[in-house]
Amino acid sequence: MKKFLYLFVFIIIGLGSQSASAQRSYEQFFTAVVRDDVGTVRRLHERGFDLNSPDPDLTPPLVLALQRDALAVARYLVLQPEVDVEAVNAAGENALMMAALRNHLPLVEQLLARRAQVNRPGWAPLHYAATNKGEHALTITRLLLEHHAYIDAESPNGTTPLMMAARYGREEVVRLLLEEGADPTLRNRLGLDAIDFARQVSRQTVIDMIAAAIRARQPRGQW
Repeated sequence: MKKFLYLFVFIIIGLGSQSASAQRSYEQFFTAVVRDDVGTVRRLHERGFDLNSPDPDLTPPLVLALQRDALAVARYLVLQPEVDVEAVNAAGENALMMAALRNHLPLVEQLLARRAQVNRPGWAPLHYAATNKGEHALTITRLLLEHHAYIDAESPNGTTPLMMAARYGREEVVRLLLEEGADPTLRNRLGLDAIDFARQVSRQTVIDMIAAAIRARQPRGQW
């Protein structure tokens, strides 16, 4: 009987030790992600750590790395075939959306090479690219369009990439979206169109650009 009792205690202690070790690895991994410590991330991966395990806030490691601009870790993760590039955080944001927003052009290219989905219901990567004010915003937006991003994608409240660019993005992104056929007359569920978005932040150049695009779409009268 004592033999079985000792065995039971030994098993319980062993399981507790394994659990504590797993918890330490979990904490070390996400600390390494935030610090852009790719060496630690690689070592834990080689020991069997699941690269798709979300952090306590349910953020996938790749999304977290992009969000924190931990680019060495992000580059390592995106190259691992087992990493799910479509995994989303609690807000429904995936890696391509975050890379487009954070102006990480090389990672956008790598994600597209991994066949990350360009179109998705609700907020889409093109919305995030249109919001980006960084130096690569135009290139990222063009790249998404070349990969067949739906130019008038609607968020849950009907907001389009053009509306986001009109308020938050670069003027050249607004121009590109208009040149590529974005509809400047669409309104979201609040009744706001792209000009209204630009007017909210007094972007007169953008207002004039969109107004000119609307006039160009109107049929010309005939004698």
